[in-house]
Amino acid sequence: MLVNQPEMTRFAKQVAKNLMGESHPQQVIDIPEPLMGSEDFAFMLNQCPGSYLLLGNGQGENSCMVHNPGYDFNDEIILRGIAYWSALTQEFLKE
Repeated sequence: MLVNQPEMTRFAKQVAKNLMGESHPQQVIDIPEPLMGSEDFAFMLNQCPGSYLLLGNGQGENSCMVHNPGYDFNDEIILRGIAYWSALTQEFLKE
């Protein structure tokens, strides 16, 4: 079972909020219900504190989750993803 470590999850969420700014609060959301997919990252979280998160692809027409033959990655989020992972790394290494 994949269980996020609360402190790491708060940290990752705060970095996202800082990056998105207060003018876009809807861009950083909590997923209210557990997801039923399986994920090998669970084994890593058993060994090291962390947080599994999703970089949203949007809810456009014909949208679906990854590992689906109809999945179409939204190329417009690439720069946002790079910015987030860079900011997350920089903040984590500050400490």
